[in-house]
Amino acid sequence: MAVLLTKKARVVVQGITGHQGQFHTRAMRDFGTKVVAGVTPGKAGSKIEGVPVFDRVRDAVLKRKANASILFVPAPYVKDAAVEAIEAGIKLVVIITERIPFHDCLDFIPYARSKGVTVIGPNCPGIASPGQAKMGIIPNLIFKEGDTGVISRSGTLTYEIVYAMSQAGFGQSTCVGIGGDPINGTNMVEALTLFQKDRRTR
Repeated sequence: MAVLLTKKARVVVQGITGHQGQFHTRAMRDFGTKVVAGVTPGKAGSKIEGVPVFDRVRDAVLKRKANASILFVPAPYVKDAAVEAIEAGIKLVVIITERIPFHDCLDFIPYARSKGVTVIGPNCPGIASPGQAKMGIIPNLIFKEGDTGVISRSGTLTYEIVYAMSQAGFGQSTCVGIGGDPINGTNMVEALTLFQKDRRTR
């Protein structure tokens, strides 16, 4: 069983029209993720990789039933983008961006917690549940579906660990890169607690 991210996720990509947003939208869809919408202000009505683009996250929630968001936006704009997702009713927010202003994190991460929203990151590779869905930048080909949970602060070490596990025959239930910044939305203990509650993860 997966932790946090399952086939039920309907993902909106904030910053989908940028190079990274476009590239990783394609990769996430190839993994099996339901990317149902993108958001870039001023780009409503266009499509990226066949995904409809909206001006606001609220539109993606109302029209496409998005329930999870991944952010590919520049650091100075992450706070506003995250708050927009939270206020639109998104319950899982994954933030890839690094070097977000310290005080911005002190604002939006406690706000997310107060609204019952799970934040993964910032400065993280994302989260992946093999056989179900991926939100992030972890390479698709390194995974093997299984029952071992992976938690890491480092993106590149996440890749190395998962690849080595897969080569040795140990599949993963979910892999969570919690992020390497001083303040992150989900810490190691919180992530471990989620895995401990999942009877099919060891």
